[in-house]
Amino acid sequence: MAKQTPKTGSEPKPETKRTKKADAAETPIANAEETKAPAKKAPAKKTVNAPAETAPAPEAKAPAKKAPAKKAVEAKVETTPAESPAAPAKKPAAKKAGATKVKEAVASVEVVAEPVAAPAKKPAAKKASTTEAKTEPIPAKQPATSPSHMKPVEVYSRFTSYDVDLFRSGKHFKLYEKFGSHVVELNGVVGTYFAVWAPNAQCVSVIGDFNGWNRGAHNLYVRWDGSGIWEGYIPNVGNGHVYKYFIKSTSGEELEKSDPFALRWEEPPRTASIVADTYYEWNDGNWMTNRHKNNSLNAPYSVYEVHLGSWARNLESPDDFYTYEQLADKLVPYVKDMGFTHVEFMPIMEHPYYPSWGYQVSGYFAASSRYGTPQQLMKLIERFHQEGIGVILDWVPSHFPGDIHALYRFDGTHLYEHADTRKGFHPDWKSYIFNYGRNEVRAFLISNALFWLERYHADGLRVDAVASMLYLDYSRNHGEWEPNVFGGNENLEAISFLKEFNQTVYAHFPDVQTIAEESTSFTGVSRPLYNGGLGFGMKWMMGWMHDTLKYFSEDSIHRKYHHNKITFSMIYAFTENFMLPFSHDEVVYGKGSMLRKMPGDEWRQFANLRLMYGYMFSHPGTKLLFMGAEFGQGDEWNFQHSLQWHVLEYPNHIGIKETVKELNHLYRSEPALYERAFDASGFEWLDGGNANDSVLVYLRKGNNPADDIVVVLNMTPVIRHQRIGVPAAGNWQQILNTDEKKYWGSGVGNAHAIKSDNEKWHGKAQSIQVTLPPLAALYFKRVG
Repeated sequence: MAKQTPKTGSEPKPETKRTKKADAAETPIANAEETKAPAKKAPAKKTVNAPAETAPAPEAKAPAKKAPAKKAVEAKVETTPAESPAAPAKKPAAKKAGATKVKEAVASVEVVAEPVAAPAKKPAAKKASTTEAKTEPIPAKQPATSPSHMKPVEVYSRFTSYDVDLFRSGKHFKLYEKFGSHVVELNGVVGTYFAVWAPNAQCVSVIGDFNGWNRGAHNLYVRWDGSGIWEGYIPNVGNGHVYKYFIKSTSGEELEKSDPFALRWEEPPRTASIVADTYYEWNDGNWMTNRHKNNSLNAPYSVYEVHLGSWARNLESPDDFYTYEQLADKLVPYVKDMGFTHVEFMPIMEHPYYPSWGYQVSGYFAASSRYGTPQQLMKLIERFHQEGIGVILDWVPSHFPGDIHALYRFDGTHLYEHADTRKGFHPDWKSYIFNYGRNEVRAFLISNALFWLERYHADGLRVDAVASMLYLDYSRNHGEWEPNVFGGNENLEAISFLKEFNQTVYAHFPDVQTIAEESTSFTGVSRPLYNGGLGFGMKWMMGWMHDTLKYFSEDSIHRKYHHNKITFSMIYAFTENFMLPFSHDEVVYGKGSMLRKMPGDEWRQFANLRLMYGYMFSHPGTKLLFMGAEFGQGDEWNFQHSLQWHVLEYPNHIGIKETVKELNHLYRSEPALYERAFDASGFEWLDGGNANDSVLVYLRKGNNPADDIVVVLNMTPVIRHQRIGVPAAGNWQQILNTDEKKYWGSGVGNAHAIKSDNEKWHGKAQSIQVTLPPLAALYFKRVG
């Protein structure tokens, strides 16, 4: 079974304290020890999706000059002080109190639902949908002075008991509406509500630029229900404030952790979270309404894979990244001109270690601040949508880095990762594997997937390293892994998680696609759950990629001895919904660029590359091409620098670019190339056995026979004149020839339409005599 290329990870490193902490002792939390023995859990209600009451509560607008802010409908919690000095003083009961009594570990708690006026209606943008429609932008950094009637931390909650039951049962899939930091209004004061899961903490406090990073200034309250949720409201903290959680574990260990649900992080190497929102008025309504057509499995699907930090750099300052907004002006028109239907971003979630390419994620809910703000990323995605291009995000639920400020040992215990290193540590990437058997972790990950689809209007998720999730012995030697309960090597918890992930995604967003990067022969990756599959929409065809690159790396004189490598894929091509990838992993670590994988002199290298792309676009399945490969960059991809755009001064590189552009436009305009991409009825061999000449002839079929295309591939530099069978009588026009002079080819080909003869060939009643250019792909279609 094939293994994935290791990605360099981020090594754990001690966290540097930002400021000198106050010498005052931390204030203990009332009955913190109660969290060690959680209260008996009430049975969770059965549900597949999060209920309507988990919808985001409206958040308040903080006025620039303390003007009255819009109120949010929240659950206000009043407490009676416990004996602990940390308990707040008793407040008079609110007027309008329809109180529901709930029991805290020691203190008596009263939950008051306060009716508030609905926020004023905001004018909608034309054809706009709004992320966090009931939320409005908050000016950055409110003053850190609290009014005399407010405590440093007010008891306050966004969680209902039903929310907690769903969370503990692993069925709450919109946790981002509850956890993290949320700017709201309480008692006429705008502040921020904080909530974090740390069940093995002795105490938790919020430290930040608003309290001098004082660990004892703002202690959160632990919920009475044994859920391990710590929460509280801090007045006069708003968008732009920087913070972390100080966590003292039950073992006495002291940690400073970034917020797992933070919507924004500081730009690395800084690691703190930032209070932020994802408010944005979208103007991509036409795309969102019709994207089910563009994301369909019987629609053209050609993906341009992009690493945002190295696609291009500022010419005047090559070390500086382009921002999301700058990329909207440069990347979007380029992708549209090249004819790709979709773009895929390598992970843009916050990651501390840039050489990990984004695959060592620390901030799962935050867009990388290297390139700008959440709203700027939304604008980039919106621009793609306005040009009719879908956006796929690379998603990494397989592992995370061991950086001390992030998820690793979050509350002093193995909270998110599996405690058993045979299941919890990845030997290739020196990273940590999620505990897929823990309900709260499953809810965290599935909530994260829905977050990017909902808040950022993503059109699909490409799930990284699925093979490493499926097998307990992945990249492990004998004795380094433990079999499952049935004695096998399958990771049953991860398999269950992936099924639930796909089921939930398609239930909420039926018009998106999930794509598995899976390199083994695991059965049914892209088959529905009711057929025993994992439920993905598509799977990367890694075997095709390796066989194709191996075949094309052979000198043409030897290819007749490797003919089976180029024909083998058709034996299993329809066992999954396959995507054909030439990805970033194939142009790093000494593997060479796509161009330099080709044998021969310069002319043959370029001709072979054009031929291989012609083969790729005519093979059943969807397509993915990594940036730089579309114009034949000579060097391997270097994430530290821009692509080598200067090579487009030369006609040979322009020829590759124009070939890919033409292939994309043909692919989108010719139904035979996409309508039956995952159906065996869409492909027919005419001649797959001519190993001696290294010539392949096959038929691609659409729903209408008039759309059928005959594909001929000449894998040698020898000009040949051959007869080929065609499915119908008539004039057959050459609609693609990768050897044309405009592509930097030799110009050999079939300039005019060829009338078929009543001569049986390749099992067909009609045939045509054609000229095969050297190292070229030809497409023929019946015309007139």
